Amino acid sequence: MKGCVKSMYKVAVLGDRDSVLGFKALGLDVFFAEQKEQAAEQIHTLARKKYAVIYITETLAALIPQDIAQYKDEALPAIILIPGKKGSLGISMKNLKLSVERAVGVDIFND
Repeated sequence: MKGCVKSMYKVAVLGDRDSVLGFKALGLDVFFAEQKEQAAEQIHTLARKKYAVIYITETLAALIPQDIAQYKDEALPAIILIPGKKGSLGISMKNLKLSVERAVGVDIFND
């Protein structure tokens, strides 16, 4: 394919070993962290390395909300919260609700 620009977005999954190891079988880049400092350092490293999407467990994201907020208004990376091994903490649904409300101007979920 001469003259074609091939773009490959990198996708990372960040969390504790038990929660994220399975994503490696899907071909995603998996990174382990369990402490606040590890998580903060890793999220910034992945952003610098131009990862387009970073999935992070809710448990880990709850430790570093300020670090994640730094990328909230950036096009990349998209930081998406996923449940960990203990299930959902409801953080990702709360964030989705706030984003949709901000975008459309009304709470369409009506809890």
